[in-house]
Amino acid sequence: MSEKTLTRMDLSEAVFREVGLSRNESAQLVEIVLQYMSDALVQGEQVKISSFGTFSVRDKTARVGRNPKTGDEVPISPRRVLTFRPSHLMRERVAAGKK
Repeated sequence: MSEKTLTRMDLSEAVFREVGLSRNESAQLVEIVLQYMSDALVQGEQVKISSFGTFSVRDKTARVGRNPKTGDEVPISPRRVLTFRPSHLMRERVAAGKK
């Protein structure tokens, strides 16, 4: 399995090559899209990208956890967590290992 990580720079470079915008415009476009998605998630909205998946925020309630080293019970405070659910097309593509 590859250790490569796709970065913002990689995304903006791909936009530069594929769309033909300048490098600065491509970087700005990627930043605007990511900021728009982040803002929607902060407000509790879902972000659904067709054929890719759905990002959403879930509220988790307070609970009691356990320290694996000591076995002591530890309270875990309520929090919001980001979840991602891939579309069936993305799941199939990843399972098949296709580019």
